[in-house]
Amino acid sequence: MAFAQVGDVRLFFTDEGTGDLPLLLVHGYTSDSHDWSWQLPYLAARRRVIAVDLRGHGRSSAPPDGYTTTQFAADLAGLLDQLEVERVVAVGHSMGGSIAGSLAVEHPDRVAAMVGVDPAYLLPDEIAGGIRPLLDLLAVSDPVPLVQQLVGGMDSPARDPALRTWQVRRIAGMADHVLRQALEAQATGMALHSHSAPYLRRRTCPVLTFYADPTRAAAEQAIFADPRSRVVTWEGAGHWLHQERPAEFNSLLTTWLDSLA
Repeated sequence: MAFAQVGDVRLFFTDEGTGDLPLLLVHGYTSDSHDWSWQLPYLAARRRVIAVDLRGHGRSSAPPDGYTTTQFAADLAGLLDQLEVERVVAVGHSMGGSIAGSLAVEHPDRVAAMVGVDPAYLLPDEIAGGIRPLLDLLAVSDPVPLVQQLVGGMDSPARDPALRTWQVRRIAGMADHVLRQALEAQATGMALHSHSAPYLRRRTCPVLTFYADPTRAAAEQAIFADPRSRVVTWEGAGHWLHQERPAEFNSLLTTWLDSLA
């Protein structure tokens, strides 16, 4: 376990296993690298795995700004520089999926393949009308209960209640400016289909994505550039697909990666 100073942020990360093409695991909004606990032992037994806490999250520091998708991606590129890692498979959940996509677009030489787990992009433009009032309310009130309600509503009924409790309790310990800035950057940037589709078409690497919503899965499939790309749809699942069905997720992920070799 280690920390790395990357520009204005001190990032916590773990680096386990061996292999020439590491997996870079990127968690979602209000989470941290603990979210990959269902994957880390399995993957690290087979490959090198780097799991990082994003700026403002987990054990990493929380500078006053820099919570945009592109800055998160720049932080990760800086971490890879320090670790002398040339290329990775970028694996991201939710906001982490957007960040992995940005890393693939902005730093294409660093990303051999990308994996998204219910990524926070390609959402229908129709939701835009409800976003601004939420962000306005977030700006003038305590963000913790609002974000707890938002995140707590992303579960499936089948998810272990202990995991929901774990998720919302982490939010209570986060800095207000991180909760506000990261959500606004996502909601007004990569989230909407009209913003993310043209941007993500610039990815040239193979992509594997997991969705619960078949409509969003179809939208992703329509913008693939590499023929080796694939979408997996688990209808009825919640937002944390990799935690709800870890054995199946881990198997599909490693099988797909092996097919690229």
